[in-house]
Amino acid sequence: MPVYEYRCSSCGRKFAKLVGMVAGASADGLECPKCGGTDVQRLISRFAGVRSDDERLDSLENAALAGGDDPDSMSNLLREMGREMADDGDDGMEEYLEESERELYDGRAGDDEGFA
Repeated sequence: MPVYEYRCSSCGRKFAKLVGMVAGASADGLECPKCGGTDVQRLISRFAGVRSDDERLDSLENAALAGGDDPDSMSNLLREMGREMADDGDDGMEEYLEESERELYDGRAGDDEGFA
């Protein structure tokens, strides 16, 4: 069953609703969760596209070239890479980056355990 997005004409709130698959599905009988108004219009929703691994790597390469080499840019790039390339499991990338940033900004960078 598809999820449709609607906008309430009374209060302007945008909301989503799971709607059964029937020919000519309409907004009849839907109520705005904020104001209870029934004058709602179905919106054209964005959808997620499936990208190949090559497309994801290309976008990361472009971000890396544009980002610069300061620590904040590198941390953001590594976070984005982690999100793009992550499988279902959590590999601890976020915790590693947070620890590395703490070491860098606490002035401990460059010692034997930290950054070179």
